[in-house]
Amino acid sequence: MKIGAKKSGLTDILGNRNFRLLWSGEGISLLGDQFSLIALPWLVLKLTGSALAIGTVLALAAIPRALFMLVGGALTDRLSPRSLMLCSNVSRFVLVGGLALLTVTGSIELWMLYAFALLFGLADAFFFPAQSAIIPHLLGKDRLQAGNAIIQGTAQLSVFLGPVLAGILIAVLDGGGVANPAVPDMWGIGVAFALDAASFLASAATLAMIKLPAVANADDSNVEKGGVLSSIREVLATVWRDRTLRYYFVLIAAVNLLMAGPISVGIPVLADTKFAGGAAAFGIILSGFGGGSLIGVIVAGVMRRPASKMFPVLMLGLTGAMGLGLVLLGVLSSTEPAAIVAFGMGLGQGYVVVQFITWLQLRTPARMLGRTMSVLMFAVVGLSPVSSTIAGALIQWSASAVMIGAGVLMVGVVSVAALSPSVWRLGDQENEAPAAAPALAGR
Repeated sequence: MKIGAKKSGLTDILGNRNFRLLWSGEGISLLGDQFSLIALPWLVLKLTGSALAIGTVLALAAIPRALFMLVGGALTDRLSPRSLMLCSNVSRFVLVGGLALLTVTGSIELWMLYAFALLFGLADAFFFPAQSAIIPHLLGKDRLQAGNAIIQGTAQLSVFLGPVLAGILIAVLDGGGVANPAVPDMWGIGVAFALDAASFLASAATLAMIKLPAVANADDSNVEKGGVLSSIREVLATVWRDRTLRYYFVLIAAVNLLMAGPISVGIPVLADTKFAGGAAAFGIILSGFGGGSLIGVIVAGVMRRPASKMFPVLMLGLTGAMGLGLVLLGVLSSTEPAAIVAFGMGLGQGYVVVQFITWLQLRTPARMLGRTMSVLMFAVVGLSPVSSTIAGALIQWSASAVMIGAGVLMVGVVSVAALSPSVWRLGDQENEAPAAAPALAGR
């Protein structure tokens, strides 16, 4: 692989006014999200002292997010990604702003958090596919990979900075309050929510200033006909007909099911029961994974796309290596080696995510971008709660065995996928648009 051409450089990309507005707005919003991700479970804990209540609130947000992800993709193609992102951000501003007000006034109750989680998850479902679909409208093909890397890298950076800043804010304003329903001071939590609400407003403002170029639909002469469900059926049929796309989407879904839960549930359990240092070990290992992901994203952004024959080798090889990493995490008993393994896994994940998203965007017709990206987001975001639930149940038996078993299954899934000739055509097809299902296509 060679260093990318000058025309794809960071300065050139950030010189694009529309992309700069998107990046700055989403960067602020992503940082704000981390404040709510810390504040919400902490608020539930202060209200109830129950870990089960935390899980219930998070699950209620995940369910509509998963169920309506494909609907969000269909609406993205019918309206515009910018419009849908605007509506989602304004809705989430109202929801989180209301939550902040209820919290600082001491009026918040658990049932309100359940309602909030459902509505917030619904708004989230429409945002994810629109965000992935808007980038190809703003950047040329030669800049798309670097643009994706900038967005993904910013997300990883927010994960580093946000939780620390949120934790300090809440601890300072609440006087270091503990998880006790008798503690009345929730100012820190309320301010954290208010900052997230403000970040949604900032993102909405930058989106409002973006001027999307008119999309020429010479090949897709008129707007979608039929209902939203027909649009969803069309993209699912299109993905299923395309053997390469089908194999990789199944592979992504399988890998996410096998990896998301063991990482999010297994690592803290192993840190508590196996590694010396407890919470410190958990933080070190998770930081290793996050740092590796950030570097993987940067590498993908500054390097040229690999040659067509090398592309599937890297995608399958790095995915299989992540499976081996899970096995090693289940076997190792020392924090430092585990953190190094986690770093390598994150490195592979960051690189693969940017490369595959870019490949999919380049290959998908503009009229189907929202729906196609919603299928990908469903395979990643929608299935994560399922993975965490299954892993949580099995890890009660043996965390090490679950990590080893999930890793072995990941390697097995990759090995089976490698037997298909279609999978090895991945790098040859980035400029080929998948054929739409004839019975459902039409504009």
